[in-house]
Parts: sequence; C-alpha cells; structure tokens
Amino acid sequence: MSILINRDTTVLIQGITGREGGERARLMKEYGTNVVAGITPGKGGESVYGIPVFNAVKEAIRSVGSIQASVPFVPAPMVKGALSEAIDAGIELVIVPTDRMPVHDLLEILALARRKGTRVIGPNTLGMISPEECLVGMIGGSSESAHRFFRKGPVGVMSRSGGMTTTICYLLTREGIGQSTVISIGGDAIVGSTFSDLLPLFEEDQETKCVALFGEIGTTQEERVADLMYNRKFTKPLIAFIAGVSAQEGVRFSHSGAMVTGQSGTAQAKRKRLGEVGAIVIDHVTDFPEAISSMLKKD
Repeated sequence: MSILINRDTTVLIQGITGREGGERARLMKEYGTNVVAGITPGKGGESVYGIPVFNAVKEAIRSVGSIQASVPFVPAPMVKGALSEAIDAGIELVIVPTDRMPVHDLLEILALARRKGTRVIGPNTLGMISPEECLVGMIGGSSESAHRFFRKGPVGVMSRSGGMTTTICYLLTREGIGQSTVISIGGDAIVGSTFSDLLPLFEEDQETKCVALFGEIGTTQEERVADLMYNRKFTKPLIAFIAGVSAQEGVRFSHSGAMVTGQSGTAQAKRKRLGEVGAIVIDHVTDFPEAISSMLKKD
C-alpha cells in the first residue's frame, strides 16, 4: 500500500508544453506514472511524450475520463488560476512545485480547496513518490535517479526540505531500507498539508511501519506533531531530525518558513517536545538508517 498516490493514480500536468513542464512530463512518464493529459491554453491537440494536450482541465476530463491528481508547472503569478481550474474541475489532489507563490493567492486557493475537498501538497515542493508505483512532481530529477534513490518498503518519509527528502531516502535505500510513500511537503511558512495533516494517513497505511521526519526551525509544525502523538492519533514510531540548532533569532534559515522569532520555533524546543512524547530524535541526518534499522528489528 501507499498513501495519496499509487500505480493507478491518473495524473494531469498543467503547463506541460513549457520547458519545465515538458522535462517533468518526461520524468514522470519514464518512471511509470499514469500521466493521462496535459494542459496549455491554446495548445490543445498537440502531444508531449505521447501525452495528449488540451486547452482546459474540464476538456481533458471529458476526453480521457477521471483525473485524480494535477501538478502545475506554471509561473508564480499564474499558478492561482491553474489551481483554481483544477480544483473547480473536481481534482482531489494537487501538488504545487511553484516557488514564491504570492501568499494571498495561496490563502485563497487553500480556502477553495477546503470547500471543494481537494488536498494540496506544497507550494515549493519537489513532489512525492510511492516507490515503484508513481512519481508526481520533480522528485528524483530523472527516472534513472528516482529508481536508484527510492525503493519500496516500510518507511514513510516527510520533509520540509526538498533536497533532504531525496538525501534521506538515498541513505535509507543504500542500507536496504525501502519507503512506502515519500512527501516533500514544501518549505514555505504556509503549506497546504502539514506534517500533522499527513501523519494520520501513514497511521492508517498497513505497509508503513514507521515515519522518518525532517523538520526545521520556524512555524509550529513539529510541535503539532507532538500534540498528535500525545493524543494517540499517531502511534507508530517516529524518527525525527530538526535542522537549525545554531540558527539565530530573526535570521531566515534557507526556507521562508524557517525562521526563529523570539522563543518560538527553535530547534531545541522542537527536539525537546518531540522527545517528551516518545519520538526518536536524532542528532545527524546520517543517523536515520541506523535508528530506523534498529527500530524495525525490534518491531
């Protein structure tokens, strides 16, 4: 099993005829993702790597049938329109790689998504992958790398850092530890799906035996994970690393969502809170394989 995406998930690429959209279409297609359509207004009737292109989302649905997920590769000023179109058409999952999406646009999209029942991953995400089943976004970079870095197995992986999403999986795969589903949730201060939104899905997934979490300073995401564990809404083992121990107040740490303000959002506070509720908090990213391997052997 996996969460959110699997080999049967039908995927739409918005902005498919652009440079980025075309390259990512090739990645997803070569990996084996069931990409059924692409959208570029005015380019209907064309095709990209054998994927038919349509002018509008509803037109694509009328032609190819149900579409479950969409990923837009469009510039930040245009992403609100693309997402609104996908959500209004009834698509249940949107994965948003776009960086620097205007905050007000994002808030409007999240409000629309809640009304329509659509789950949003991102923005500023590499995407997600259920190894050997489905890849959506740009995670892995190439099909060859994606097959090399990710392997099917019992560990759910979530990260606020796109690069560390892949790094953690590479470290695990190198030690023979596979992953159930891997999600880059996005590095912005506001994202569509937080750690605590997604952990209950891993809790329900029979294949997932534990979750590896890469957190960082800023926001209260990790504290809300601790609340979830305290209230027994997530009971599987959680192995966590929190980046930014040496970060100073008021200095942004890589991502827009990673900044300490006063005593809020510090790495030390997050580590302490997670440890108090039973999470395994590691000191270095490279400790993930050993900690997870030991936990799986005990299980």
